[in-house]
Amino acid sequence: MADPFRTRDHVADFDRHVAAYAARSTATRARLPMRADLAYGPSPAERLDLFFPPQGASGAVHLFIHGGYWRMFTKEDFSFVAETVTQAGAIAVIIDYARMPSVRMETVVAQVRRARDWITGHIGALGGDPARLTVSGHSAGAHLAALLFDDRQPATLHGALLLSGLYDLAPLQASFLKELIALTDAEVTRFSPLRRDYGAQARGNPRVELLVGERETPPFHAQADAFAAHLAGAGLMAERSTMEGADHMSIVADLGTPGTPTARRLAGLLAGPHSAS
Repeated sequence: MADPFRTRDHVADFDRHVAAYAARSTATRARLPMRADLAYGPSPAERLDLFFPPQGASGAVHLFIHGGYWRMFTKEDFSFVAETVTQAGAIAVIIDYARMPSVRMETVVAQVRRARDWITGHIGALGGDPARLTVSGHSAGAHLAALLFDDRQPATLHGALLLSGLYDLAPLQASFLKELIALTDAEVTRFSPLRRDYGAQARGNPRVELLVGERETPPFHAQADAFAAHLAGAGLMAERSTMEGADHMSIVADLGTPGTPTARRLAGLLAGPHSAS
């Protein structure tokens, strides 16, 4: 039986997508005004890239967290997401983090939170408004984004767009990742968003949209359903949608393609909580 979490087994053009991410990102870095490889923390992995709208920034700021099951890809593979962000007038922040298994999940989560804190502390001097910070993430990046708005600083996030996320880590212990990152029971308990209490820290904030591609495997749909219900039960504004025709790789490609339904969701989030998606 095919592993529902091994994306390559379910997306026939997996390698084409990976190559396209890199090629599109190279073009984005050549075209958009940017500041590259800014340190947000002490380790070499703690670096981020900023992309600025050529027409001038509106003040909105957007953090994108890449996926890759916490073990692959870099920020340079996803520069293209800045196309949608900057076209909407916002500053794009694309971050990197250390990969498992060279570090454990605790380190990765701490790094992403440190990146969030760096943005809120420094973006004002770069033309952004920290009160207008939103976040998106894809796959493992959606998981990491979900762990940003249940800690002690929920007010620093204005909204979240979570694509194809992993919100219960337990099924991954029996997946192809067992030999690659070897998630422990303690990590599953501590870092599964579905096991965390969002009501205590994030009630009413932020607005959360959960998207899953129509052609993704059943666990991604089931986890999005469960997490949307979990957030709603904690009093958050949570909306769950299926993106027609999209798979696990194309949904993030669409995020960085202005005018696609997925990109329009991101542009709506950047415009404000009451804009149409």
